[in-house]
Amino acid sequence: MSIDRKALIIEAAAKSFAQFGYKATTMDLVAKLANVGKGTIYTFFKNKEELFSEIFSSLLAEMKQTADEVIDPHLPFHENAHRALIAILEYRKKHQLTIKIFQEGAELGTPAAKEVIEKLERMIMNYIKKKIKEAIKNEDIKPCDAELNAFVIFKLYVALIFDWEKHHEPLKTEDIAEMLKMYILKGLSL
Repeated sequence: MSIDRKALIIEAAAKSFAQFGYKATTMDLVAKLANVGKGTIYTFFKNKEELFSEIFSSLLAEMKQTADEVIDPHLPFHENAHRALIAILEYRKKHQLTIKIFQEGAELGTPAAKEVIEKLERMIMNYIKKKIKEAIKNEDIKPCDAELNAFVIFKLYVALIFDWEKHHEPLKTEDIAEMLKMYILKGLSL
C-alpha cells in the first residue's frame, strides 16, 4: 500500500494552521507533523502560501456544500437563505482552522489570514447573491441589487451571530430568522 504523501502533508498543515495559526506554522513544522522531509513538501507546493491556499480552497468547497445540503427547493427564499447562512456561519464558528484564522486576522493582522478571511466572505456573499438572483428570476422576491442585498444580509447575520454574542446571550436560530424576515425580506417579498 503506497502512502499518499500529499494528503499527509495537507492534513499535517491543516492541523498546524488550526493549532498555531498561519504565522507560526513553518514548513519545518509541517514536515515534522507529516513525518516527511521538508523537500517532499516542495515537490507538491511551492511555498507555505500555496499550501495554505489549497487547504482553504477545500474548506470553502466544504462550506458551500454544507449550505447546499440544507436548501429545500420547496421552501421560500427567506427560509432557504436563513438555513444556508446558519449552516455556513455555524460551520465557520465550529471549524478550528477558521476560528484560528479569524483570531489571527483580528489580533495580529497577518496579511495571509486577512486575505483568506476576505476570500471566505466574498465566497459567502457571492453565494447569497446567486440565490437572490435565482429568487428574482423565480419571482419569489422583487427585483433588487443582488450584490448590495447579499452584503447586507451577510453582515446582518455576522452581527447577530458573532457581534451580539460578545455582550449578550446568543440568539436562537429562530430569532435570527425572524430578524432576517423583519429587517430584510419583508421589504423584498412580493
